[in-house]
Amino acid sequence: MGNCCDCVTGFFCRPKNTNVRVSLPAVCFVWQIAMIILFGVFIRYDEESDAHWVEFKREHNITSDIENDFYFRYPSFQDVHVMIFVGFGFLMTFLKRYSFGGVGFNFLIAAFGLQWALLMQGWFHSLDPATGKIYIGVESLINADFCCAGSLIAYGALLGKVSPVQLMVVTLFGVTLFAVEEYIILTLLHCRDAGGSMVIHAFGGYYGLAISWVLYRPNLHQSKRLNGSVYHSDVFAMIGTLFLWMFWPSFNSAITDHGDGQHRAAINTYLALASSVLTTVAISSMSQKTGKLDMVHIQNATLAGGVAMGTAAEFMITPYGSLIVGFCTGIISTFGYLYITPFLEKYLKLQDTCGVHNLHALPGMLGGFIGAIVAAAATESVYSAEGLINVFDFEGSFANRGVGTQGGFQAAGTCVAIAFGLVGGAIVGLILRIPIWGDPADDNCYDDEVYWEVRK
Repeated sequence: MGNCCDCVTGFFCRPKNTNVRVSLPAVCFVWQIAMIILFGVFIRYDEESDAHWVEFKREHNITSDIENDFYFRYPSFQDVHVMIFVGFGFLMTFLKRYSFGGVGFNFLIAAFGLQWALLMQGWFHSLDPATGKIYIGVESLINADFCCAGSLIAYGALLGKVSPVQLMVVTLFGVTLFAVEEYIILTLLHCRDAGGSMVIHAFGGYYGLAISWVLYRPNLHQSKRLNGSVYHSDVFAMIGTLFLWMFWPSFNSAITDHGDGQHRAAINTYLALASSVLTTVAISSMSQKTGKLDMVHIQNATLAGGVAMGTAAEFMITPYGSLIVGFCTGIISTFGYLYITPFLEKYLKLQDTCGVHNLHALPGMLGGFIGAIVAAAATESVYSAEGLINVFDFEGSFANRGVGTQGGFQAAGTCVAIAFGLVGGAIVGLILRIPIWGDPADDNCYDDEVYWEVRK
C-alpha cells in the first residue's frame, strides 16, 4: 500500500517538463484532421450561402439579394470577430513578460474553438434530422465566436500558468460544456440572453475560476517578479480594452431580432458602458490616498456594464435603467479588484490572473438576475401585446407563458450557467492536474520564453 501511494505521489509530483515539441503538434494535427473529417460528414452551406440561393429567392418571392441574412449580420460578425481576436487577445498583454502568450494562445484557442463550436452548436441546434447535416450561415459564425468567448474568458483566470496543450484541452471541454448549457438555457428553459450574461460570461468566468482553484499553486509566489505589468504592456492591454468597449454594442445585439430588438440592444449596451467608465474612474481614484488611477481598474471594470447588460439588452429596461446598470456594475467590479480578488486568493486559494471574477463571473451573474427582474416586471402597456410575444418569443409551446414565469426561468438559467461552470471547471481542472501536459514550474510562470522563441 505504501509503495502504491509513493508511486502515485511520485507521478503527480515529478519535475515539470515544458517541452511540448511532440504533444502540441500532435494535438494540433490530430484535432485539425478530426475537424476536417467531421466537417466533411456533417457541415454544409445553408440556403442563403448555397449556390441554390437563386432558386430559393424565386421560390420564396425574394426580389433582392440584399434580403440575404449576410447583409444584416455580417457587420455585427465583423465587430464580434474583432473582439474575439483583437479585444480579448490584447487585453491579456498586461503581463510584462507574457504578451506573446496573451495574444498568441488567444489566437490558438479561438481558431480551434470556433471550428469545434460550429459542430457542437450545430448538433444541438440545427442538425437536420432528415439529412443528418448541419447547415451553417453567417449567424452560425457569430454563435461560434460567442462559444469561443467562454473559453477565452476562462483563459484569463489561467493566464501564464498553463501550457498551450492544456489550453487546447480547456477549449475542447469548454466549448462542449458551453453547447450543452446553452441548449438547456436557451432551448429547454426558453431564456432570452442575447448578449450572453448567463451563457457566456457567468459560465466562462466560473469555468475558469473552478479550473484555477483545482490547479492551485502554493509556491506561485516564486514567479511573483513576473506577475505584473510595465508601462508599455499596460498600453497594449488598453488597446484590447478600447476595442472591446467600442464593439460591445455589436456583441450584445448581434443575434437579436432584426428591427427594434437589435436597435434597443445596441442603445442599452452603449449607455451602460459609458456609465461604467465614470464610476470605475471614481472608485479607482477614491481607493488611493493621492487620488491616482490604477490601470488594472480602467482596463477591466470599465467593461463591466457591457457584461451586465447582456441578458437585458433587448428588453425595455429604459435608457436610464441602462445607465443605472453601468453605474452599479462599474462600482462592483472595481471593488472586486480592490478587495474580492485578494480575499479569494488568501482564503479560498484561488489564483485569478486577469481577475475574470470581477469582469465576467460576477457581472455576468448580476446581468442574468437583472434580466430576470426586468422580464418579470414586463407589462403589456410598456411592450404592447405583440411586443411581449416578439421580445420573449411567447410562441408555440411557450405561447401561454407569463412574464412572471419567464422571470423565474431567467433566474434558473443563470443558476444553470454557474453550475455548469463550477462543476465542469472542477472536472477539467482534475484532468489538467495529470502531469503530462507540459505546464510550467511554479518559478517559471508568466514568462514567454517557456513556450516562445523570444528574440532580444
